[in-house]
Amino acid sequence: MTRWRSLFWIVGIVAAALMAALVVGIVVRNNAASRVGAEAAADARLRQTLMASEIARFRLLPLALGDDRDVVALIAGAPNAQAVLNAKLERLARDVGAAVIYVIRRDGLTLAASNWRDPDSFLGKDYSFRPYFTDAARNGAAEQYALGTVSRKPGLFLARRGTGGSVVVVKLEFDRIEDQWRAAGGITFVTDSSGVILVTSRPDWRFAATRPLPPAERHVESQKTGSYAIRPSPFRALENGRISVAGQRRPLDLTTTAPDKAGWRVNLALPTRAAVDAEVRSAQIAATLTMLVLGGLAAWGAQRATRRRERTAALEAAVAERTADLRREIDERVAAETRAAELREGLRQANRLATLGQVTASVAHETAQPVAAIRNYAATSRQLLDRGSTEEVRANLQVIDRLAERIGTVTAQLRGFARKGNGGTGPVPLAEVVEGARLLLKERLTGVDFVMPAIPAHVRVIGGQVRLEQVLVNLLQNAIEALAGQPDPRLAIRFDAREEEVRLIVTDNGPGIAPDVADRLFTPFATSRANGLGLGLVIAQDIATEFGGSLRLEPSERGACFVVTLRRAP
Repeated sequence: MTRWRSLFWIVGIVAAALMAALVVGIVVRNNAASRVGAEAAADARLRQTLMASEIARFRLLPLALGDDRDVVALIAGAPNAQAVLNAKLERLARDVGAAVIYVIRRDGLTLAASNWRDPDSFLGKDYSFRPYFTDAARNGAAEQYALGTVSRKPGLFLARRGTGGSVVVVKLEFDRIEDQWRAAGGITFVTDSSGVILVTSRPDWRFAATRPLPPAERHVESQKTGSYAIRPSPFRALENGRISVAGQRRPLDLTTTAPDKAGWRVNLALPTRAAVDAEVRSAQIAATLTMLVLGGLAAWGAQRATRRRERTAALEAAVAERTADLRREIDERVAAETRAAELREGLRQANRLATLGQVTASVAHETAQPVAAIRNYAATSRQLLDRGSTEEVRANLQVIDRLAERIGTVTAQLRGFARKGNGGTGPVPLAEVVEGARLLLKERLTGVDFVMPAIPAHVRVIGGQVRLEQVLVNLLQNAIEALAGQPDPRLAIRFDAREEEVRLIVTDNGPGIAPDVADRLFTPFATSRANGLGLGLVIAQDIATEFGGSLRLEPSERGACFVVTLRRAP
């Protein structure tokens, strides 16, 4: 009887342990799979964002150099211009971390390069056959990932059309990002819209196709990337998003992000299911041990004290082993979080550098109107001098002096922005702001039915005169460009003075703003014009907000209607 009872306890304990292991395994597998999958997806998105930020901080560089005075001097054939620009590009490439920066003449011949000292310098090289050159010369901007014809090193070529039909090119190499990806673990690779691997933590995978390509498409990819041949896929696709890689004992789980505007996808291959299986096995072992220990205690609870002490010691050993396992898991998670923090810090650094590029573009954008106005007044003054109208010439010179002072004020304010300064703010007569904006756009308003209100001198607002003129000039300039080609162009400014605020309403009878552009009108680089930067309205809104006001687009039956709300000064 005792033997059968012991056998019953043994069978019952084993059955309970197996059941507990099964239930715990199912629960732990579901939770671990969801958590590990979410972590892998977040890791892939973080790596994609890091790469996008690295590209973004270089994308504005050729735009800023397109009308640089040294580039203009070189294109114009000024003496010693090439040596000056070579030294400037060399310093700039070293400071920003670009592989090479060079300027190509409109016929494809390289005139200046940051690597002018190297034996394999780009100076004098003909790049008229490169797609990034022909596309930038034709469309204004182009990007191409390819092998360098001289260095044979892969990189992303960012090209912009500049002065005199020249093309400024910045080459970005991804060695640093690929090293970070390798250090973070797993296999990371970027594919283009055709599935060809470009950037990767496994250099032997570069320019391999991840899917079968027709001969024509394979030839196009080979020509575009500059590689001799597109190699076959380095891995074999399995079911349920898994791949088999040579040299890897277990299949890897592949996580793919959504494509960016260029069709690039970031793919991350990790042994996530192996990690889940290991976690499930640990949980099942723990559950089995726990049930066996509890069953043993229940079966042998009445036994002698010595047997009880032995079983207690065994339980303590099992708990100690599990505690050690948990401690190791905690250490591994802390290490993973540390690596994620390092990646996030790299992303923040890349974003800070990209912001410097936006400030550079802002300088070019915000000084364009005063410079254009100065040119117009200078041309008018020459005609007045020929007619002997010296008094009118003197008045024009006074206006030019004011515009030059405005340029100095704008650049000083932008330097203050780079130092996180907030500039001067105080009561400003609204009439002077409107008059200053009209003065800047006087020539461009010719031919437009422009209605400007008579604003009393006592109506003042809180802000800075130059920066408020900047907001109004941007709105008027956008409206003038929208009115081009209209049979009866009309542009009007109205104001509504209230007790605590003043509203300036700018309206036109142009074609209006398309709904898809209106939804993202106040986001950086959103523009419907082929030659627009997409920064003007963003800067204008930031200025209005800084002074406690707002800038918004309101619905209108025809044309566009922008409302600037400012705090009224006592």
